[in-house]
Amino acid sequence: MIEAWTGAQVREAERPFLEHGDGPALMRRAAHGLALACAQRLRERRDRVGGSRVVVLAGTGNNGGDGLWAGAELARRGAGVLAVAVGDRLHAEGEAALVAAGGRTLHAEPGSAALERAVDHVIGADLVLDAVLGTGARGGLRGAAAEIVRTVRDRWPAVGGPVVVACDIPSGVSADTGEVSGDVLPADLTVTFGAAKAGQFLPPGEQWCGQVRTVTIGIEDALPAPALRRLEPHDVAALWPRPSAVSHKYSRGVVGVVAGSPTYPGAALMCTRAAVDAGAGMVRHLGDAATRSLVCLNSPEVVASEDHPADVHVQAWVVGPGAVGEPAQEQRIDAVLAGDLPAVVDAGALTAAARAAAEGSLGRGKVLTPHAGELQQVLAWLAALGGEGDAPDRESVAREPARWAGRAAEATGAVVVLKGATTVVAAPDGTLLSQADGSPWLATAGSGDTLAGVMGAVLAACAGHPDAFAAAGEWARGDARLAVAAALAVAVHGYASTVEGTGPVPPTVLSGNVRKVLRRDE
Repeated sequence: MIEAWTGAQVREAERPFLEHGDGPALMRRAAHGLALACAQRLRERRDRVGGSRVVVLAGTGNNGGDGLWAGAELARRGAGVLAVAVGDRLHAEGEAALVAAGGRTLHAEPGSAALERAVDHVIGADLVLDAVLGTGARGGLRGAAAEIVRTVRDRWPAVGGPVVVACDIPSGVSADTGEVSGDVLPADLTVTFGAAKAGQFLPPGEQWCGQVRTVTIGIEDALPAPALRRLEPHDVAALWPRPSAVSHKYSRGVVGVVAGSPTYPGAALMCTRAAVDAGAGMVRHLGDAATRSLVCLNSPEVVASEDHPADVHVQAWVVGPGAVGEPAQEQRIDAVLAGDLPAVVDAGALTAAARAAAEGSLGRGKVLTPHAGELQQVLAWLAALGGEGDAPDRESVAREPARWAGRAAEATGAVVVLKGATTVVAAPDGTLLSQADGSPWLATAGSGDTLAGVMGAVLAACAGHPDAFAAAGEWARGDARLAVAAALAVAVHGYASTVEGTGPVPPTVLSGNVRKVLRRDE
């Protein structure tokens, strides 16, 4: 499992070491790990470090110092290292070390000839080390640094450009939230110190970080509980609920699905099929006669009826996919939302969930699954009906998804799964997970209906088992338990999109691939 901390948490863990005078030692350890990572990338590019061309874009603070010390080590190995000072000074000790090792410095000022030379050096380098802004920076690049990055990105070669390594965090990406400010130089590799940073695994910042490698520097035992977690394949294999020799269809979990309508019957077909393929012991579908007939033809295992939710026995619900403009479905959704059984609340049910939350009638155990536009609408409903602060616009949600998913989770008392290339899972207790396991081809109609069905199967299988995710640790209890279940479904849904390599993956294929993923992990 990947664990990540905010920049503020890491700086607080460092503080006693700095007060004790250990700052130089921490910097040297960080710089050594950074230099090793850069050397590896240079060997991959040129088969050697000696003779390679390295440019360090160096800021005035400790991040610049880390880059300069790493540049000094690369210079001692024979690389030609140029440090471009983008502020009014360089870190004094780092600059002295670089010069002593044979490196050079260039002070670039906005609009100067030196800045133009710096741009040429960056474009012609084998490796560029971004060491301008560290984890404590606020806002984006300014002055010479912004001008260099903006110009370089305009002139970046289509192929064969330099490898970019970010020192701790790409400059302009928030270590805490992943928010991106201004022009950012996209990194192929981010070498981070002491602990991975939450912003490296949150959108949109994750898209700018490339591969993330953590260098231990000696503060790790002082870190608090992580701010963010990400499930990896071995976690999914260990945590996914599986039947035992004494299991039966009811103990494996019965999923109730309120989905589909005469206008959108396909959503019900995809959602119920996905719940079956994800291993539910039984799937019950409630809906209109025509949609029920299609569901049973597509998945004869499904038990379909026109019952009210109070009249059927299930362990968890999925409500909302395609359930639009149908009064009977809306009544069923309201009944599920008011109850205390776990429920995946998707698409057409999200507005009803916001209304119920504002009125104080949303039951426990709900998992809301909006995309950014839907989350903005949920927050707008909460603001209008319940006075829950000002609602953001969609751009704000995309800029700070963890913040707004967390806000919605706190306001509704539900787990919020904000879907996207990186999906953010936020629980009311502050638990935060993110998953980025899927192919871009998942961005298609019906993909969310499939995810809802997979998630419903996980919730049903874990219902009544408070220790279902004990292997994850003590943190995975209460609201966090629902968040883990949601993240498991997101991960498996993502894996299913890559089972057969890259390329289009329609939801009808995606659902079958879920079986392959779970079979592979047996």
